[in-house]
Amino acid sequence: MKEQPNQRKQLMYYCGLVLIVMLLLNIFVFPALLQPQVTEVTYDNFVSMVDAGKVEQVSYQDNMMVFTAKDENGRVGFFKTGVWPWDDALTQRLLDKGVEFAAEIPTQASPLLSFLISFVLPIAFFAIVGRWLMNSMSKRMGGEALTLGKSNAKIYIESQTGKTFADVAGQDEAKEALTEIVDFLHAPDKYAAIGAKLPKGALLVGPPGTGKTLLAKAVAGEAKVPFFSISGSEFVEMFVGMGAAKVRDLFKQAEEKAPCIVFIDEIDTIGKKRDNGGMVGGNDEREQTLNQLLAEMDGFDGKKGVVILAATNRPDILDPALLRPGRFDRRIPVELPDLQGRLAILKVHAKNVKIDPSVDLAPVARATSGASGAELANIINEAALRAVRMGHSTITQNDLEESVETVIAGYQRKGAVISDKEKKIIAYHEIGHALVAARQKHSAPVTKITIIPRTSGALGYTMQVEEDERVLMSKEDAMNQLVTLTGGRTAEELIFHSITSGASNDIEKATKLARAM
Repeated sequence: MKEQPNQRKQLMYYCGLVLIVMLLLNIFVFPALLQPQVTEVTYDNFVSMVDAGKVEQVSYQDNMMVFTAKDENGRVGFFKTGVWPWDDALTQRLLDKGVEFAAEIPTQASPLLSFLISFVLPIAFFAIVGRWLMNSMSKRMGGEALTLGKSNAKIYIESQTGKTFADVAGQDEAKEALTEIVDFLHAPDKYAAIGAKLPKGALLVGPPGTGKTLLAKAVAGEAKVPFFSISGSEFVEMFVGMGAAKVRDLFKQAEEKAPCIVFIDEIDTIGKKRDNGGMVGGNDEREQTLNQLLAEMDGFDGKKGVVILAATNRPDILDPALLRPGRFDRRIPVELPDLQGRLAILKVHAKNVKIDPSVDLAPVARATSGASGAELANIINEAALRAVRMGHSTITQNDLEESVETVIAGYQRKGAVISDKEKKIIAYHEIGHALVAARQKHSAPVTKITIIPRTSGALGYTMQVEEDERVLMSKEDAMNQLVTLTGGRTAEELIFHSITSGASNDIEKATKLARAM
């Protein structure tokens, strides 16, 4: 992979800085460390030492005489003294005592010390500084200075996924569509015998929280093959070309561990339509990553058992080239669960908590129409948290009902201060909704009325729960809802001969429904 220009410039800058520092140290610091310690003496002391036979070598340097002499213990020391211009007999005196005075005094430093200071110390210093610079660069670049171009895919082996189709509830159609992929990974020979090819890619499409990632892990758990998981946003890099390099590395790892499953979550991050139209300012990095993904999906052999799964909740913005046959040509919808699906999901999550045997999950499933699997899991968890707060040893029916209200309308605002007059208005308002709903023949029955304020902003509400799952709405049903929504405002007018802002949300809902009709 070609190194990026910015990185190369930074590395060259730091290396040049280190070399300059080392050069200055070699010129000014290391020579001073190698110089022996010199003691300055007077000229008459120098003459006395010569006469006593202690001086061994003398040299003339920079109008100074530097000489070596032995002390009483026989150790050689370095000395220096000034030049006495009127001492003409100095040369003869040095000759008489056998003193060497024509040559420079050799340094008496240890060869080992000289080697350590001249060679080992600079190399060690350079290595330490270089390591520190690389670590600092790595931290500033998010820890990826040395791993550029490597995919961050999490690899789960069979024993680590721990997910099967038994852990996925409420998505029977999606599980049925994915069973064929599992069967191919288990027994690819029977497909090859008839000449059938498994689709290279399957796209899981559905609203957030419906269990798309869980389904992909369940496929890997059922097939007992390695599972690569990576998010689309992890391909987006600061440097152009890094995302494409990560795609190459991901598919390389997948082919080495085939048969396996590669799961790309939120693929719309890199798979958006390339409709820039040649305008300046397009995202070159994202488009290069997408082009590399398209090329890799065309290049690898599906017979090896590498299956590409992807998930998105925005299939309308994906590039058409990504959805053509030979790539993600199989679309698997993962929709919001129906009544039976919600009940199955609640039962799956209820296995992980201590729940009272008398609890009935069916009313909870009916009261959560339109909830996703993630929201249902949150309802079970909120019920468990409330059971702990209330000091219960198990989750009761009341805990579950309160958790449904918490998820739908928010927590109770027990500290809210509302005057008695306003409480009376709110009570009549909610009773107006309930009476109108009760007088209608085909309206959903009222299950709860409350005037306790909630954190969502509601001062009170009337809860209606359908007894059966409905997929169609007739004109009569819409009219019943309109009448029920306006019942609260009507009750205020009849009793108090005035209206308040408490019906603002009802009017918004009624207006939206009327326009939809």
